[in-house]
Amino acid sequence: MDKVNELKEKGNTALNAEKFDEAIAAYTEAIALDANNHVLYSNRSAAFAKAGKFKEALEDAEKTISLNPTWPKGYSRKGVAAAGLRDYMKALEAYNEGLKYDPQNAILLQGCQEITAAVLNMMQSRGDIPMDVDPQSGSSPFERKSQPSKPAEPPKPAEPRVEDMTEEERKKYFAKKEKELGNAAYKKKDFETALKHYHAAIEHDPTDITFHNNIAAVYFERKQYEECIKQCEKGIEVGRENRADFKLIAKSLARIGNTYRKMENYKQAKFYYEKAMSEHRTPEIKTSLSEVEAKIKEEERRAYIDPVKAEEEKEKGNEYFKKGDYSTAVKHYSEAIKRNPDDPKLYSNRAACYTKLAAFDLGLKDCDTCIKLDEKFIKGYIRKGKILQGMQQTSKASAAYQKALELDPNNAEAIDGYRQCSMNFQRNPQEVLKNAMSDPEIQQILKDPAMRMILEQMQNDPNAVKEHLQNPAIADKIMKLLESGIIQIH
Repeated sequence: MDKVNELKEKGNTALNAEKFDEAIAAYTEAIALDANNHVLYSNRSAAFAKAGKFKEALEDAEKTISLNPTWPKGYSRKGVAAAGLRDYMKALEAYNEGLKYDPQNAILLQGCQEITAAVLNMMQSRGDIPMDVDPQSGSSPFERKSQPSKPAEPPKPAEPRVEDMTEEERKKYFAKKEKELGNAAYKKKDFETALKHYHAAIEHDPTDITFHNNIAAVYFERKQYEECIKQCEKGIEVGRENRADFKLIAKSLARIGNTYRKMENYKQAKFYYEKAMSEHRTPEIKTSLSEVEAKIKEEERRAYIDPVKAEEEKEKGNEYFKKGDYSTAVKHYSEAIKRNPDDPKLYSNRAACYTKLAAFDLGLKDCDTCIKLDEKFIKGYIRKGKILQGMQQTSKASAAYQKALELDPNNAEAIDGYRQCSMNFQRNPQEVLKNAMSDPEIQQILKDPAMRMILEQMQNDPNAVKEHLQNPAIADKIMKLLESGIIQIH
């Protein structure tokens, strides 16, 4: 999942920088690793739309909705893509469907208004409806068919008349205009100009948290992290005072978290991500929180490592093991492992304790870990063989002893263990068959018609085995059957 999040962040960065093809490639690679992640399809839909590839954007938006039908953003993506394809009816339906799940969603509401206004203006310009038609009455403009004409871009809604506005409306209007200019400069990475317009927006309307968030975004891009945090905190203060949407508050808190994360102060990042989640839970913040929690855990693990103390704990474990106090020995071996998690001997020692305590599953896990750390650690295979014997898995125990003997053909413990397994096979053929038939790999081999024919041939002509062993694939299967005790060659 770390790779998926890394690719998603790479796509987000490219999208913000208007490198749409790069963003699409990153999201596509992430989707290949996590095909059920609706956020990835949503982000790629946005990238396709920005690149003017509305057909692909629509496909991704519909995939987003199919994966998470109650997520409003999927419907807003579909609306944008459909509008780009000039399928205004589908766009309006998408926005309205999304509003069923979030009736107050500003993006969906704005989408409905813009689509309706744009189509009405387009139809008016073509003479399809008179200028004085009330768009809220009569039949929907989408149901009317215009006369065939040359396709044209729908005109933008008419600008409001400043002289008709109240003083408050005028301030908000000019603040919005400054913000739009700031956004345009930000996209071009002209951060000085962007800051100038965002500050101008605040002068017009000091009650809007969005402008502070925008300034913070500039400082974040410029790696002025302390300034970014101050702006976010100011924005939160303004937002609280003016009853801002909790989603905007969450955005400010999450940006503080992102900033501390960049500063590698993961505990502070975690604190602010948690505060953001308390305001508004989103998959993106949840993912970021999980990632910093993993970072904190890893830091704590590394800080705790001390090979000297690990050796001290191992010696204490050895003493208790000799006394037969296996439970206490396990505690000391476990502490030693925390202090030095890359030492295979510690896992082997703890596996020996688990064997004495009949906790075979835990012992087997420790054996696998010490073998993974050191593939030539003979003791790991011997411990594994003893545990598997205790679990009545004689064929697997025999294989573990065989591996030990490959490393040291004269190892007395491995020889003795392997001999015991062989004797068990000879004494108890029913157990051999029962254990072998519970192995999925054995079951698959015996179901293979070609292998069944070969086994019948070997039964009738024992010398045929030499011929079949020349084929590596067949040889592997025959050796598996031999190891399991299903067949024997005399």
